[in-house]
Formats: sequence, structure tokens, C-alpha cells
Amino acid sequence: MLATGGAPSAVADQAGSTQLRVTVGSPQARASAVTAGAAAAATCTINKITINRYSECEWVAVHVDVIKIVDGDPVVEGTADFSVKHQMTLKANTANWSEKFTISKARTTGQGKGVAVDVAAVSGGGTKATVDFPQGHTLDSAASGSVHYKTGAIARKKINPKAKTTYTYTFTKAGYSPGTVSYASAVYRCDNYYGTTGCAIPEVPTGINLSTLPRISEGIRKLRSHGGHYGDPNGGKPLHWMINATQQKKNRQAVCSGSAPADMQRAGRTSCDEYPFASTYEGGTNLPAAQRTITWVKKSENDGQGAFITNWRRQFHVMDHDPFYVIA
Repeated sequence: MLATGGAPSAVADQAGSTQLRVTVGSPQARASAVTAGAAAAATCTINKITINRYSECEWVAVHVDVIKIVDGDPVVEGTADFSVKHQMTLKANTANWSEKFTISKARTTGQGKGVAVDVAAVSGGGTKATVDFPQGHTLDSAASGSVHYKTGAIARKKINPKAKTTYTYTFTKAGYSPGTVSYASAVYRCDNYYGTTGCAIPEVPTGINLSTLPRISEGIRKLRSHGGHYGDPNGGKPLHWMINATQQKKNRQAVCSGSAPADMQRAGRTSCDEYPFASTYEGGTNLPAAQRTITWVKKSENDGQGAFITNWRRQFHVMDHDPFYVIA
């Protein structure tokens, strides 16, 4: 028989029984990139999931033991070692996409030669995964496959639940009971919040560039020069977007309830700009005074910032609780 994860207690103890026992490298470690522009494909590192806003590369090492049980003890008759490399690229303008994966030629010993594999993939969050792979392929040579993702129609303002892909490998060899192993991809999420259906990897911080807004960016830089670090891409903590319109209004009123000072009124800077934004979980008075500021700007500049934010959110599918930085 084949057991998963290498636990001897899970295998039959009758003399002469046989099994394939499978272990997989831990792919949980992640490296994230702040994305301010178009995302390049994520690069690969063995036993890691490397991600950016729209791309994931997952590279997993797999070990198969071919075992015979003798007097209740497992005896390894052979091994097969190989790796699987996944390259997934999501789309900003569609909730349907494809993923490619490659299974390397296995290094085998003894009875490890001739082990065959089937590959399955299951998604969620309204997305269905379909595998295209030569099922029953033996690990004695390399092979490639793909996973095709199709998502049902998403209504305007709708955000689908977060989801991930679970990959399951079933190993077989004549005379041995099958064994399986599973692991998961990074989490992704699809939405049609702004009328553009697309998907992204929400845990990756993106970045909004406000450097062309002179007074707003000046106010943010001044705060940072005095130690304000939230939203700073140069080593600061990220901000987190908040959709709740009622709380946004409360946050704004908490810090922008007064009128512009006389000198600001004379300069035409009568619009209060708060940082962090009222539409973040760090907005209003949620942070200490030393970590927040207001800047009086012209209404046209504040309106321009609103357009920047809407376009940025649409492009990168930034939703509730998503982390991000502000380039100023």
C-alpha cells in the first residue's frame, strides 16, 4: 500500500505487504513583492511559493519510498525523488486563466523505477480547476501539464471568496498499493467590484504613486521625516484598505472636522487631506498622532487623488483588508 507523509503507523503491518510512502517539501514560505506597475512573472525557489500581485511560482520537492513490510517493519526497496514547478499568472481583466506545471525526471533507486503518477487540482471561491496532464505518466521521464481555471459570472460590486488550489498526486506501481500527497497554492481572489472582472493575490502589497500631487505628497513626506512610517514602502508597515463607507466618513470627520487656517484659505488650500486615508483601517484616529497628519490642499488636487485611488484599485483589484504602500 502507499501511505502519505511517511508515518509507519499508518501502514499495514502484515508481513509481505507493500506500499508507496510519499513526503513533500514544505512550500509554505513566501516572498512578496510590492507592485506599483505591471507585474513580471514570479521567479522560482525550491520549496517556496514566490508571489507578486498577479503571479505565483511554486516549486515543490517530492520523495517517494517504495516499501515492503517485513515482520511489521518497513523496508525501503527503492526511492524516487523529483520536483514539481508551477507557474500561475492571474489576469487583471478576466477571471479565467491557466497555469503550467512541470514534473522533473525522477532520480530513482531500486524499485523506485516505474512509479506512475496522476495529478488532480481543486479550486474554490466560484472558480473551477481542470487538469490537462498525461495521467499515469511514469516518473522515469519529465512531463508537463496545465491547469485551466474558469470562474462563473461575477455581478458588479461582487467580491468572490478567497480561494486556493489544492494539488493531489496519486502514485501507483504494479504490486504496490497507491499513495497520495497534497499541497496548496497561494491564496487568490476574483472580483468585479469596479465593473472589471479579474483576479489577484491579495496578500501581496501593491503601491499607489501620489508623487505627482505636490501638496499631498509633500505632507506625506513631511510626516515620514518625523518618523511616520505607515504606508512607507521603504521599510514601513503597510496600510490596509477599508470598504466600509460609514466608517470612512467617521474616520474623515475625526481628523478633518474644522476649517482651513486663514493662511491656507488665502492660498486657496481649503480642502483637508488626511493621511493615512480615511478609507483605511489605519485612518481617522486609529493611529497615534505621531503617525498621522492632515494637509490643506486645493480641492482640485484632492479630487485628483480620488481619481488616482479609484484607477489604482481597479487596476490591482484592491479590496477590503488588502495591504498597500503609498509612494510619495
